[in-house]
Amino acid sequence: MAEGITVVAERINGTRKRVGAALESRDAELIKKEARAQAEAGATYIDVNAGVAGTDEVEGLLWLVETVQGEIDTPLCLDSANPKALAAALPKVKGSVIVNSINGDPERIEGILPLVAEHDAGVVALTMEESRMPETVADRMKIAKVLAGECQKAGVPMSRVYFDPCVLAASTSPGQPTAVLETVREIRKTWPDTHVISGLSNISFGLPKRSLLNCTYVPMMVACGADAFILDPTDAAMRATLAAVGVLSGADDYGMEYIGAVRDGAVN
Repeated sequence: MAEGITVVAERINGTRKRVGAALESRDAELIKKEARAQAEAGATYIDVNAGVAGTDEVEGLLWLVETVQGEIDTPLCLDSANPKALAAALPKVKGSVIVNSINGDPERIEGILPLVAEHDAGVVALTMEESRMPETVADRMKIAKVLAGECQKAGVPMSRVYFDPCVLAASTSPGQPTAVLETVREIRKTWPDTHVISGLSNISFGLPKRSLLNCTYVPMMVACGADAFILDPTDAAMRATLAAVGVLSGADDYGMEYIGAVRDGAVN
């Protein structure tokens, strides 16, 4: 993957039918296969989400952490809003870790931020309220400022905060793609030491040739200051896009990472 861009691999998510079934049946081989494929594709972090309705998320998250770490050394992103699950899983994580996520909900902030601070974790901060998605740049920045203040109060440095400007579907929310880009610029200007992350695939929801739209939006976001994405690193078109962005953004000096990826067949 492109140097300077953090890739959080999204495939081990209980909302996916196959992964949800593997969680319920404790199918370790499927989870290991997913983890290995994403690590080999260049993921910076492997996201693990045990949120399956009707199951114990605490036990599920612990099992995912143990299973994935038994297979690969890639750091983890714990994808949970459940403080009990995070409190149980964080001590078991080896190396660096990101918690995904907090938002403007005071209860979630109070339950999760102390754990983030205690374990020196990174944290994804969604610029949305508990039950309302933002529509304007001002909406997003208002929430971002609250979250920045809460992180600083909790002792979480801005260098470990990953603001998510909440990408909405271009098919149902006209004007939102440009509002997100402007928000990225404002976040980068306000907190130069922070990160900006995106659950990228929302942009293309409901439209044909989704990979084309996702791959096109990446360089636009990077140009505005985004430096992290939650995506599927096994997507060949996305790997090629990220490798090219690394060269053209100046993160990949002399294009050496790009040349290596082409030589190894990772970019066709």
